[in-house]
Amino acid sequence: MFSAMGEVLTSENLIFLLKGAGLSLAMAVLSLLIGLVLGTLGASAKISKNRILRCIGNIYVEIIRGTPMLLQILILFAVVPLIYMEITGTRLVMNVFLIGVIAMGINSGAYVTELIRSGINGVDKGQWEACETLGLTRWQTMKLVILPQAFKRIVPPLVSEFVTLIKDSSLVSTIGVVELLKSAQVLGGNYADLMSPLIVAGVMYLVMTLSIAYLARHLERRLAESD
Repeated sequence: MFSAMGEVLTSENLIFLLKGAGLSLAMAVLSLLIGLVLGTLGASAKISKNRILRCIGNIYVEIIRGTPMLLQILILFAVVPLIYMEITGTRLVMNVFLIGVIAMGINSGAYVTELIRSGINGVDKGQWEACETLGLTRWQTMKLVILPQAFKRIVPPLVSEFVTLIKDSSLVSTIGVVELLKSAQVLGGNYADLMSPLIVAGVMYLVMTLSIAYLARHLERRLAESD
């Protein structure tokens, strides 16, 4: 076993796996950024006094959270280009990395919506009343007072979401993105030894997720000290 692993895991192949890990991490970061934007908009919609906005926010969250991410990736990869071609008559060519990031970001946005909404609801309602007394608009109150306080509450679950995105990035291998898991599968196919590269890939996933969890705990302590 170990002799076979030594043959497969050369320095060149390890660099290949590290590039895949870097791609997985990049996809998770970009997806979380998209998720934060969509989550902020979604949470604002769900707590809005406007019934239409609340309805849109609820539909978005329920549809995305109620369907598998893999299905969403495949729809964006296969179905959306077909619809585009039917409407315009021209073929839509999209980069598979971009498709993966967008699909993961849309999926993340639904979960981040609920995280931010719960964080906002956790802020004392007296804060809203005080800001209204000072003459601040609802948007100013949200941006300057509520969201900064809500952010401290959602840091731990937001880190969990980021870790989940790193692991879920393996799903985009189904549309041809050579991230960490796909890199391990490619090496396994080339050397007829799937176990060795998969073990190394598993170790790399653990290093990334445990490192992020450690940094998150440190950040959480800093935020707690700043209160």
